[in-house]
Amino acid sequence: MDLNFTSDELAFRDEVRSFIEANIPAETRHKVLEGLEVSRDDTIRWQQILHRRGWGGPNWPKEFGGTGWDAVRQYIFEEESAAAGTPRLLPFGLKMVGPVIMRFGNAAQQKRFLPRILSGEDWWAQGYSEPGAGSDLASLKTRAERKDGHYVVNGQKTWITLAQHANWIFCLVRTDPAVKKQAGISFLLIDMKSPGVTVRPITLLDGSQEVNEVWFEDVQVPVGNLVGDENGGWTYAKFLLGHERTNIAGVGVSKRELARLKRIASEERKDGKPLMADPGFAAQVAQVEVELMALEITNLRVLAAEAERRAPGPEASLLKIKGTEIQQSISELMMHAAGPRALPSRRGATGDVPSFGPAYAAPLAATYLNLRKTSIYGGSNEIQKNIIAQTILGL
Repeated sequence: MDLNFTSDELAFRDEVRSFIEANIPAETRHKVLEGLEVSRDDTIRWQQILHRRGWGGPNWPKEFGGTGWDAVRQYIFEEESAAAGTPRLLPFGLKMVGPVIMRFGNAAQQKRFLPRILSGEDWWAQGYSEPGAGSDLASLKTRAERKDGHYVVNGQKTWITLAQHANWIFCLVRTDPAVKKQAGISFLLIDMKSPGVTVRPITLLDGSQEVNEVWFEDVQVPVGNLVGDENGGWTYAKFLLGHERTNIAGVGVSKRELARLKRIASEERKDGKPLMADPGFAAQVAQVEVELMALEITNLRVLAAEAERRAPGPEASLLKIKGTEIQQSISELMMHAAGPRALPSRRGATGDVPSFGPAYAAPLAATYLNLRKTSIYGGSNEIQKNIIAQTILGL
């Protein structure tokens, strides 16, 4: 694989870099680069800016309003965006339900939902996990019974990221309890404003309310909001999970955070020597950097497969495992580098600075605590190792 960019790709990189530099709001950029909390408005504003430029769907084909960029250009865009400190583009619409609707939805669904994802009008949430049905997703119990042109949905979803902001949620629901558990699941699109939908926040270790419980009590969902075939949802779920695990790898963000780690560790301490001068610590940083380089190459291979309209295979599980482990390792090393100055555990939008440390130290503990979950969501890393063993090693 030739890892050098062509002259056209370098020109594209310069175009992306110039556009971001000229258009990213300074306040939003500061929040991202300092690890502070990014608001709903920050995220939507950036999506709208990109949409006006025609870049609202970096990973979408032109026929659905996307850029039509190849895998390399997608990679360049994500890397430049992360390095510059733009908000993360919401994956739930752009990288999860959007591709599912493109592949399995009907023309009416594509016309109705896809443009509103690109414009930022709709904020989607993912309704998969339930109490007792996380990594074993096929054990889900949320029911959807068909009655008079509607599905009546009852049940509970949990750990639903940013559901407090969402106006739509895509859900896996059980439509046939009498068959094998994977065979009786359907994929529904549910309006969060529907009567009977209740969102209850879950407070995390860092004090934030990023995830939620979502309850459905006799919620009526039009049959027209069923994606694909009834009881065919497991196929669509597997397709979506491949995209989710690829996205969780977070190569661009990890590269940005690795650079921040090096800056923090290069500051002089009381003894006059930076922590990076310690051979043991420097070796740990080097190990993470080597693993990140290997992850980057694997990610490019997966993107190339997606460009050929092939869904991510077991390599998506590799990306998920290593991507989340690297994110956690970098956050641990940052905590080590900052020492006791990283004790505060809130990531306020204002970035209140503790009296005993620099501004960058305030959100480090919150980031460390928040990233503990990455090796669990999207299918725990243990489950991903089972997938690799079965599909690649034949065990």
